[in-house]
Amino acid sequence: MRHRQIANSPVEFTELGFGASVIGNLYRVTPPQDAQAAIEAAWEAGIRYFDTAPHYGLGLSERRLGAALRGRPRDEYVVSSKVGRLLVPNERPRGVDSEGFVVRDDLRRQWDFSRDGVLRSIEATLERTGLDRLDVVYLHDPDDHWRQAAEEAMPALAELRGQGVIGAIGAGMNQSGMLARFLRETAADVVMLAGRYTLLDQSALDDVLPAAQALGKSVVAVGVFNSGLLSRDRPAEGMKYDYQDAPSDLVARALAIAEVCAAHGTSLPAAAIAFPLRHRTIINVTLGMRTPEQVVRNVELHRGRIPDGLWDDLRAQGLIRSDVPTASGPGRSSRCL
Repeated sequence: MRHRQIANSPVEFTELGFGASVIGNLYRVTPPQDAQAAIEAAWEAGIRYFDTAPHYGLGLSERRLGAALRGRPRDEYVVSSKVGRLLVPNERPRGVDSEGFVVRDDLRRQWDFSRDGVLRSIEATLERTGLDRLDVVYLHDPDDHWRQAAEEAMPALAELRGQGVIGAIGAGMNQSGMLARFLRETAADVVMLAGRYTLLDQSALDDVLPAAQALGKSVVAVGVFNSGLLSRDRPAEGMKYDYQDAPSDLVARALAIAEVCAAHGTSLPAAAIAFPLRHRTIINVTLGMRTPEQVVRNVELHRGRIPDGLWDDLRAQGLIRSDVPTASGPGRSSRCL
């Protein structure tokens, strides 16, 4: 599988990544054997980038990922986690987490982008995963915490990067505007962009992607299915878009894109995975994968050939923006294994 390198950093990882939020019991229980088998299937398929966070299942995702990777050669894979939400004892548990994960709520999340909070969070993540280091650390959803995140958390991460403790640092968010600020105004190497550069939303072309290109920095794309609407060959009413029921006009647009994909001999989800990687700053697409079957399907979709004419037709029909690049730009650092 092709490897790409975070610009100006020693970190390189596979073009397709394993998103471990779902193995933290996102929305429903994932049996431990399924989580283990999904990670094993990802490894067998050549995936070597794994992303997690304390937020995902109140630490369950980190524990499961660490257990599944135990015994693997540490220099052969990359793990990213996140800071900004400390896990602390919950004084008023109600039995189940209230933020979408089907886990007991003996712990709760506490926002903290202070230097001390960053250091405590990383130490706790290393303990939960059993890893000796994290390769990439992102600030997690600092939307309402810009000042502390930019003035305390990012300098703390930069210091750890300077010491060689972390390979690369950045921020991950569902918006693109503040991510552009992190690239322009802080020491961030890479940002994780959720849902804002997809077949249905190219708003990142207005801010974070040009910022990354101008500064020679990198972007990881997540949420490329926009919560599910782009995940099937034929979208239907009742599917989700950005965690809500998809509006009818977006379902109709997704269907129109699907028809163009079919005319070019490919599928909507295959195109959804391929689309972000055509921008020169985007080095990876990470997908949530709950079972071995999902891993196999996503890897097959990623490996499928997408005709160049598809993107031209989508632009010509007004289904994607006219300023979407239609081919990978020069200057990507990559190698195939």
